[in-house]
Amino acid sequence: MSNSGHIAVDVVGGANDEAERERELELLVSAGPPVPYTLSFTDLSYRVRQGRGGLMGCLPSRASNRLASMDAPPANTKALLDGISGEAREGELFAVMGASGSGKSTLVDALAGRIARDSLRGHVTLNGEPLHGSRLRAISAYVMQDDLLYPMLTVRETLLFAAELRLSRALSPSAKRERVDRLIDQLGLSRAADTIIGDEGHRGVSGGERRRVSIGTDIIHDPILLFLDEPTSGLDSASAFMVVQVLRTIARSGSVVLMTIHQPSARILGILGRLLLLSRGRTVYAGTPAGLKPFFAEFGAPIPDNENPAEFALDTIREREAQPQGTGPLADFNARWQATHKAMDGTNAKRVSPMTLEYAIAESVARGKLVAGSGTGTVSELQMPTYANPMAVEVWVLIKRAFTNTRRMPELFGMRLGTIMVTGLILATIFLRLDDTPKGVQERLGFFAMGMSTMFYVCADALPVFVQERHIYLRETAHNAYRRASYVLANAVVSFPPLVALSVAFAVTTFFAVGLAGGASSFLYFALIILASLWAGSGFVTFLSAVVPHVMLGYTVVVAILAYFLLFSGFFINRDRIPAYWIWFHYISLVKYPYQAVLQNEFGGGATRCFARGTQMFDGTPIGGMPEAMKMKVLGAIGNALGMRMTSQTCVLTGADVLAQQAVTDLGKWMCLLVTAGFGFFFRALFYVVLLVGSKNKRK
Repeated sequence: MSNSGHIAVDVVGGANDEAERERELELLVSAGPPVPYTLSFTDLSYRVRQGRGGLMGCLPSRASNRLASMDAPPANTKALLDGISGEAREGELFAVMGASGSGKSTLVDALAGRIARDSLRGHVTLNGEPLHGSRLRAISAYVMQDDLLYPMLTVRETLLFAAELRLSRALSPSAKRERVDRLIDQLGLSRAADTIIGDEGHRGVSGGERRRVSIGTDIIHDPILLFLDEPTSGLDSASAFMVVQVLRTIARSGSVVLMTIHQPSARILGILGRLLLLSRGRTVYAGTPAGLKPFFAEFGAPIPDNENPAEFALDTIREREAQPQGTGPLADFNARWQATHKAMDGTNAKRVSPMTLEYAIAESVARGKLVAGSGTGTVSELQMPTYANPMAVEVWVLIKRAFTNTRRMPELFGMRLGTIMVTGLILATIFLRLDDTPKGVQERLGFFAMGMSTMFYVCADALPVFVQERHIYLRETAHNAYRRASYVLANAVVSFPPLVALSVAFAVTTFFAVGLAGGASSFLYFALIILASLWAGSGFVTFLSAVVPHVMLGYTVVVAILAYFLLFSGFFINRDRIPAYWIWFHYISLVKYPYQAVLQNEFGGGATRCFARGTQMFDGTPIGGMPEAMKMKVLGAIGNALGMRMTSQTCVLTGADVLAQQAVTDLGKWMCLLVTAGFGFFFRALFYVVLLVGSKNKRK
């Protein structure tokens, strides 16, 4: 992997690493001593109930993640954290280690405020003061294990958009660009600054660079507390070492950096300041990396000189976990060892900050940290759940970001346009130049039913959009980067222009080829009702994407519900023939209103247009197979019975008669257009409600 940025990586280590450390220290000394911060956590405990859950164990029950309120834990609960205590300070890396299922991520979630307060026991303080709620969100950042980024944005664009969302508009654009440039240098991304992030189909930055960009988007405002979940996961040793070097630089700039790490190399272990080893929710070691050898030597399992202490410790823990007693003896020995060596080891002594948290935050802001506050916010303002920018700015930035990302993937819109054009061409060639006969009426009904339902089915491609962006949205809104309403509005605005192009393309392809009547005004209305159908369909699918988290399950639900909508639209069975106990489904069918609208548009031209004359009324009946002379006699007999003269040119079926037969006279075409468009707004409002209520990035 090519080296990018200003941080040199030497696989063997040596002079380059030492020179880098000296340069970092010189910069820190010139900036003055950092503001002291101590993040302390005491006796953290978190239990979840175990059980089969709902639906015979297939789905978790609603109470499965609730902490038991009794002092004695119930027998059906499992301890994910069991009395964990520790202390992390600014200027050093605090690493939580352990095997899979040891409780590493749970502990970081607890410290980052991602577990409901009534479910967590124990205390978390910063400089001796409780830390939770809006204050924690204002001064912290959380970097998830997965790299959640827009693939077609460059590194610089990704960080610039993060700056526009997280930094106050009081900062000038040049100041935000300067902050991004400094961060790019700090992250060692200078050589990759103008390279796209990339994905499976587009070549972009390397894995290590991608991880550093992910970190950069969350530290754009230079937080005081930085939590990271496995930042080196999936990286090669050189990339992992570079990431940890970057984190050390961030820590030395005055931040408390706390991360989980699975199995660090010897070089990474040398960078870490403190270790906390967990096993099944209990602490089995807490101290410096240098303390691992004496700890395990006193325990009776000395670490060989040529072995990585971290790997040896994890292997020992795994072996103990496989034994009947588990790691209980090791955890008990750690408690005794800590009590014995605490007084002897000065690094483990409790540090009392000379500043209150309020003044420490104010001092950090004055020195340039928490850039979102623009250096002018008071401490009380930092404690409020505020947003860096007004809603209009958020919407504009989100629109720009989404358009920039999508316009670099024209193949996606090309596929949508190709699908709708092919569908239109097939329908146009099947229903080519329909005549004004009873058969032509039936064929028009089939064309309208198929065409309008197709508009909703082609909207299913909007389903993966939010499913893929869900975690980006959760990460960004967890720390108030923007309002949920801003995301909903931006999503609607970005999705609308392609719908206009698709509706015009389908209308041009089918309207004139099929031979629909009404001229220019009728064509304009036809295009509008297609646009309204696409708008309603995309809103419906967007809403479902927030409710159903899996793409394949979402497609199944969409196809099934749209089939029900078509069934009750009035095409297969008229409204006046639907049983009373199902009539409600007819009125909530999304296909009903555009289907009824195009029927009104085609057949509502008045009594001048005729669809059956004279003997054509017998088509499809036993009389239709008789000779023409016989049919004229029957027609004359019917005329005599009605008291009127009927000839072969007498109109017996007008457009109004077709509308009456189809029972689509309850609403006019403009009202149908408004209802269809209203469905689009309604489902986007439901989308907002789901985001507001259901997208809580917290464990219960």
